[in-house]
Amino acid sequence: MISDQPGGGAQTSPVEGDRIAGPSHVDAPEQPVDSDARRLAAPDDWLAVVARTAAADADAPIELLGEYLNILADAALSGRRPMKRELESVRRLGQRAAEQGVDANQAVDLYLSAAWRLWQEIPMIVRSRDREKVRAAAEAVLRVISDAVEVLVEGHQAARRQMIRQEESARREFVDDLLRGDTDVSRLVERAEPFGLDLGRSHQVLLAAPVRSPASLDRAVVVMERAIVERFGDRDVLIASKDDLLVMLIPGELRDVVSGADVSDPSGFAHSRLRQSARHDRWQVAAGRPYPGAYGIARSYEEAREALLLARRLHFDDDVVQARDLLLFRVLGRDQAALVDLVQALLEPLTRSRGGAEPLLKTLETYFATGAVATETARRLHMSVRTVTYRLAKVKTLTGTDPADPAQRLALHMAVVGARLLDWPASDLPRQSLS
Repeated sequence: MISDQPGGGAQTSPVEGDRIAGPSHVDAPEQPVDSDARRLAAPDDWLAVVARTAAADADAPIELLGEYLNILADAALSGRRPMKRELESVRRLGQRAAEQGVDANQAVDLYLSAAWRLWQEIPMIVRSRDREKVRAAAEAVLRVISDAVEVLVEGHQAARRQMIRQEESARREFVDDLLRGDTDVSRLVERAEPFGLDLGRSHQVLLAAPVRSPASLDRAVVVMERAIVERFGDRDVLIASKDDLLVMLIPGELRDVVSGADVSDPSGFAHSRLRQSARHDRWQVAAGRPYPGAYGIARSYEEAREALLLARRLHFDDDVVQARDLLLFRVLGRDQAALVDLVQALLEPLTRSRGGAEPLLKTLETYFATGAVATETARRLHMSVRTVTYRLAKVKTLTGTDPADPAQRLALHMAVVGARLLDWPASDLPRQSLS
């Protein structure tokens, strides 16, 4: 700020409290200054009045003006363009505005309001010059406005991009730690608070995966976040992407904010919204069971992820897969040695068929899925009933087990499930240890 003493010292900050310094020419090229310029450069509080009024107009912090009014006044007096260091200062003010949560439009309004009010408040003795001088002053002021607003917005946008990158990075890191079940629970609870999550409550994880065709996960995140927040509120809800999956964290006890009713099938709701938003993409949604606490979220996530994996291996075509419905298959999958023995004993003879084991295995899989109805099996496989009955008879001949016999059907069905879990016959069966 310019000293209040005649011939005062060098300029420091343009703002001290509400008082803004008059125009400064510290780094400007030396040029004649007329009596009007000396009158404006004298210590006065008229710029402070302009600053306060403009800040009130834009509802923005007065300190975001920085040296801007000084630069404008200098332009009106001498016609000089702002220097590089002055524009860099304005750019930093744009960054500060973004960091303080001031919208870019709001910051621009502040600068335009300040310019308009400064031009109105310039003493009449300056604005009553001859036409050429007034035109030159106006052009100089407009150039300053253009230059300053441009770098102000650039600084604001650069800061916003950096903040968004930092927020996204922090969000991804938090989601990874949350779904992994970070051992530092107290720290995890603290980090969850800005996301509106109460880790003491029960939560459920839904996973959505595109089927066959790739889909835009970023767009799906936006769509589902909007849909779930509008329907169920923004508390204890987190939507993100991880490992090519759409992750939806929702409360274990979900209530519709519109009707006030409890929601019994959130996975069905999620699938319907995904289908509506991306009609050319097909999604499969898996739901883990709800559990309380931070570790409960990781457990529900693992259940949903395993349900998706099982659904793919078992060729389940359902749009929605519930982890609770696959508990039997999870139990089977945990005893690999028993599965290998079962597949070897009951299904390995199918490899002696002329077409290999896969066609017969597919027929058995569909036959069991239809409740042992040959006609429905034929319809799903797009073949004749005669072909289905021929293949079932072939299975009986090769294995000695009759798929149509209820007493023998269960073991054969479990062997088929085991084959899918082991990815057989596409992959060789794991070798068993002799110990």
